[in-house]
Amino acid sequence: MTATPDFADRLRELATRIAAQRVNIATEEATKHAFVLPFIQLLGYDVFNPMEVTPELVADVGLKKGEKVDYAILHDGKPSMIFECKAHTSNLREAEYSQLFRYFHVSNVRFSVLTNGVQYWFFTDLDAPNKMDPQPFLKVDLLGLRDGDLDELRKFTRAQFNVDTILSTASELKYVRELKRALAEELLNPSEDFARLLIGKVHQGTITAKVRQQFIPFISKAYQAHLSDVFSERLKGVIGQQGAQDVALPAAMSETRPEAVGAEPASLVTTTTEEYEAFLIVRAIVASETDVTRVVMRDVQSYCGVLFDDNNRKPVCRLYLNGKRWQVGLFDNEDRTETRHDLTAVTDLYRHGEALRATVRHYLPEFHPATGVVR
Repeated sequence: MTATPDFADRLRELATRIAAQRVNIATEEATKHAFVLPFIQLLGYDVFNPMEVTPELVADVGLKKGEKVDYAILHDGKPSMIFECKAHTSNLREAEYSQLFRYFHVSNVRFSVLTNGVQYWFFTDLDAPNKMDPQPFLKVDLLGLRDGDLDELRKFTRAQFNVDTILSTASELKYVRELKRALAEELLNPSEDFARLLIGKVHQGTITAKVRQQFIPFISKAYQAHLSDVFSERLKGVIGQQGAQDVALPAAMSETRPEAVGAEPASLVTTTTEEYEAFLIVRAIVASETDVTRVVMRDVQSYCGVLFDDNNRKPVCRLYLNGKRWQVGLFDNEDRTETRHDLTAVTDLYRHGEALRATVRHYLPEFHPATGVVR
């Protein structure tokens, strides 16, 4: 007898199907039918039973005329979770979802979901009762699933759904994320108080201004090395899903990341965790072409640059991840003309893998432009 696939297996099957089909999905309506409804069904809800899943739900009051949410999941006949859907090509950071806020405010629903069928953002009302928080407490990317995502998604299944349990988790997720962000900012650009705290743990003696200036770069480099270790483990799973073989993972970034060159003060440049993760993904993509230690990051205010051999004349790509619209800038091999492409998640960089590898091959001395062959 064949065993029934568990939740994790079915979720990965859906992710595989999305990756294969999305090139043929052009509209929001098609996204809902091909990606969102199967996801809701995977959570254990009967999408054909209006007492469990109601499409195009309209509130009695509070919404504009004709305004509705795409789907509502019901428990005991009452909406408990609402969905606003966008086309899979939509960038959720730029999406309009004011109707979710309005419906949340005039109803007793506790959870709302913004999705493009690939990414799912979960909201609740931790800041003020019946007022949807402006930031999601959970973000899940089906094409870049993490182990923790599976545990959180299980809590939304029909079998395990419990409002109090999810709210407790939501509070923890939100504040842990905010603390991670604050910690990352301190580690990348240490304040005087934070620097003193860490230096005091490893330095015997008076912490003078000179000692503090000496140690501050060490703090950032130690953090970069730690991030490299963490992301390398995560990338092993991602690379395995891509079918890559014998891919060399990045060495500690403290060995390769150069200081920013040029007139921009270091205090004006903040490298985010997303930029580091994207940089490591680029390294993993091009590892089949070159030693990844030759691929380095140079972060500036307007973008995060990835260079070959730390040479401004050899850009691999530019990462624009600081604003609402995430993009990657790719370069024509002949005249280095930059073309930007939208990203909904850093894992979207894998879609540009061949272009990135071609760029690196062009910088290799063995490359023959006439044939495009590296010998």
